[in-house]
Amino acid sequence: MIQFYAPEIESTGFLPEAESGHCVRVLRMKEGDTLYVTDGRGSRFGCRIVEAHPRHVGVEIVSTEKIEPVIGVSIVLAVAPSKNMDRMEWLVEKAVEIGVTRIVMLRCARSERKVVKPERLMRIAVSAMNQSLKGCIPEVTEMTDFQDFISSLPAGQAFMGYCAPDVERREFVAECKPDTDTTILIGPEGDFTEAEVARAMDAGVTPVTFGNARLRTETAALFGVQGVHIINQLACSGKLK
Repeated sequence: MIQFYAPEIESTGFLPEAESGHCVRVLRMKEGDTLYVTDGRGSRFGCRIVEAHPRHVGVEIVSTEKIEPVIGVSIVLAVAPSKNMDRMEWLVEKAVEIGVTRIVMLRCARSERKVVKPERLMRIAVSAMNQSLKGCIPEVTEMTDFQDFISSLPAGQAFMGYCAPDVERREFVAECKPDTDTTILIGPEGDFTEAEVARAMDAGVTPVTFGNARLRTETAALFGVQGVHIINQLACSGKLK
């Protein structure tokens, strides 16, 4: 199955320019070929190409289906981007493939990177969504100040990875409950400051550990996302006690 992303496919009948170029120039698709298109909001459309133009592929919708999410809870990943942006791009790709609802780039007191280009990350998210055949595109935000994010913390359970030994931390896999919307905060290379941890804890965030090893920012973030999926899958199968 080859999937493309066109948020306005039902109203326009055309693929966006970037998707059209990939369809015609890279995949060499032509009139009469079949492809699948998602609107990024949970619907997938079976389509037949009626105009194979490299800038605006026109399609006829022949079938529609709803794509159910992998798990029925929201996962918000709030992460301070590392200095090496290639690692953040890798994280966005893998988090979307596994399944995440929203990715927030945090600006913390010790952040080494203060600016990101959400447009580039969004293109990576679209590609990962199509590759993994998901039907919902996650929101990828611009840099958000830590204090602003904590002030509008999403509902549900929230955890932050924290390395300092003077704060009692709990095992993430023991604290994370299934069937509950989950927010995961991951700090910069220099970790969250004590003031940030205190502010987060006042807002109901639980400091946790992801195991005995010291993980890189992107590794800890992906561990958290995958952990939420595993816990919910085990609960759904009745294997989580």
